[in-house]
Amino acid sequence: MDIQSVALWMQSMLDTDGCLYQDDVVDFLVKNQKEELLRENTDGNLVIGRPVLNAFKKLNESSVVWVKPDKYWRFRVPEDEDRRDARG
Repeated sequence: MDIQSVALWMQSMLDTDGCLYQDDVVDFLVKNQKEELLRENTDGNLVIGRPVLNAFKKLNESSVVWVKPDKYWRFRVPEDEDRRDARG
């Protein structure tokens, strides 16, 4: 399992469920012993590594937004602003 295959898995989960939580991706990588694709944030929590995030973003840059307060991605709706982050 490499960076691109993880990004494709993330996209397939998003396509299936309509949203994708960061914690679910972290759990998936830990269960599959791919901790090298994770990093530790400033709070000491495991989060998705930049290379994986960049590969995922290339798959859906204009169609998906990140909901920061709840730490998940979802498909863009007409009410969303033109940026990658959404308000909810």
